[in-house]
Amino acid sequence: MKVKELDQVVVRFSGDSGDGMQLAGNIFSTISATVGNDISTFPDYPADIRAPQGSLTGVSGFQVHIGAGKVFTPGDQCDVLVAMNAAALKTQYKFAKSTACIIIDTDSFKKSDLEKAAFQTEDPIAEMGIKQDVIAAPITQMVKDCLADTGMDNKAMLKCRNMFALGLVCWLFNRDLAIAENYLREKFAKKPTIAEANIKVIRAGYDYGHNTHASVDHTYKVETTVKVPGKYMDISGNKATAYGLIAAAEKAGLRLFLGSYPITPATDILHELAKHKSLGVTTVQCEDEIAGCATSVGAAFAGALAVTSTSGPGVCLKSEAMNLAVITELPLVVVNVQRGGPSTGLPTKSEQTDLLQALFGRNGESPMPVIAAASPTQCFDAAYDACKIALEHMTPVVLLTDAFVANGSGAWKLPDLASYPAINPPYVTPEMKDNYTPYQRNPETGVRYWAIPGQEGYTHILGGLEKDSKTGAISTAPDNHDLMCRLRAEKVERIPVPDVKVEGCADDADLLIVGFGGTYGHLYSAMQEMNQRGKKVALAHFTHLNPLPKNTAEVLKKYPKVVVAEQNLGQFAGYLRMKVDGFVPYQYNEVKGQPFVVAELVKAFEEIIK
Repeated sequence: MKVKELDQVVVRFSGDSGDGMQLAGNIFSTISATVGNDISTFPDYPADIRAPQGSLTGVSGFQVHIGAGKVFTPGDQCDVLVAMNAAALKTQYKFAKSTACIIIDTDSFKKSDLEKAAFQTEDPIAEMGIKQDVIAAPITQMVKDCLADTGMDNKAMLKCRNMFALGLVCWLFNRDLAIAENYLREKFAKKPTIAEANIKVIRAGYDYGHNTHASVDHTYKVETTVKVPGKYMDISGNKATAYGLIAAAEKAGLRLFLGSYPITPATDILHELAKHKSLGVTTVQCEDEIAGCATSVGAAFAGALAVTSTSGPGVCLKSEAMNLAVITELPLVVVNVQRGGPSTGLPTKSEQTDLLQALFGRNGESPMPVIAAASPTQCFDAAYDACKIALEHMTPVVLLTDAFVANGSGAWKLPDLASYPAINPPYVTPEMKDNYTPYQRNPETGVRYWAIPGQEGYTHILGGLEKDSKTGAISTAPDNHDLMCRLRAEKVERIPVPDVKVEGCADDADLLIVGFGGTYGHLYSAMQEMNQRGKKVALAHFTHLNPLPKNTAEVLKKYPKVVVAEQNLGQFAGYLRMKVDGFVPYQYNEVKGQPFVVAELVKAFEEIIK
């Protein structure tokens, strides 16, 4: 059989929420990352706790893009679609390329399955006009036959179907099963019989493809072309965020405290940090969002690196406690993993609609630094940076990620922490003993000094009422309040952030694309594709939103046409207009709960150039 070598490929696993598509996709992406491929993943699952089996609303998907070189998105459409039932084929076929290979479990295409999926005939392939190669295999029955001698009940055997499909995909891409087997033994370390059953099934799927050639005349290989020495892992954005917080606490020599309340899609940060008590991490799952933030403010007052994690609805509830951190000028990191809104909205989908809430969503003049992570792997650096700013400038900081970035993953090179910048909180000095007041400030940075409770000679009181700038006593004096509002705002404005970088045709672009946060990969890919077509296009992507980089106005006014692309109805564009005099950009806005589609971006941007 021929082996066709590819530069990149996109695989999409889909089935019922209980079919284990996320696990199958995660294992395949881990295998790919381990052998040196670059990866980008996109878990796409429903908000239902468990929709009716076989229903159109209950389909869960996991898309992974693997490449010989760098990949920036999970891909617009897939080269291989795994559809474990009729509903998955019906809803996910739109993501398949015209040249895609489609794998289906024929045992899940019975009459009742077709009726649930709203098919009108008993031939879904013909009804949908599918012309691609279809590998139609009785996966369910083969899994039952494979596990017949294990003593497992029918329900337990059916949970292994995803591993058969994964084994078949591994055969199709010439993947070594040893990595998958090690993964399963580690995941089910306390249930070795389950691990071995899954391993038996994944081998059966691989052997089925190898022995029957599964209706295809060639397999594929994606070799790594760019190899940078180091240890790599497949990491999700939420896990990278957690690791970045831990790294910052270690660098600063502080205990890490997380006060949180579970909420999709931020809960994994709480789960991950709860595993690391040995690293000095304290996690408290509070009774509600308000308590989650308030306990973190208390931990910051006590001298810890304090963090609270949530999504948009939780930020609404936390806003009062966040404001307490603003007026007391305590270091706090608020992680907002954005999801579709308003209200409960689209809990498992991704948007960038909390930007203005992060910038202004509190009462009074309450400035906060805002950082937005650009990719799953960049979440580590963004979290580290947020902690450094919070601790060194005595301020709460909002770290924006989103469901796409948080649940997606990439191949991450383990960093050398020694190469990361030091974190030096502005602690009180011995000279201040017995003369300390809480709002004494460093004249160069405007940052107040930090006294940890219990230090003799540095007794002080903080609270939500305005304080005198010199004595720290409660003050309602008009001039003092005006001064304190300005001092808090100026402190944030003076925080040094890196210049925004312009990529692509930086010197002579006809169009500058502007974005922020988790859309980086899609916007970069659109720019790259347009450059390859001979279009002069550049990209300025922002990760620091407040304060904005010092070169923001210079960059935005340099190009004849600028388009701001964001997954909201124009919040970043409006913010930039407010900050940069005379700036009037084109806008590209979507609030679909899904990542951008690169082909659609290219089409829209080419129209702007015309």
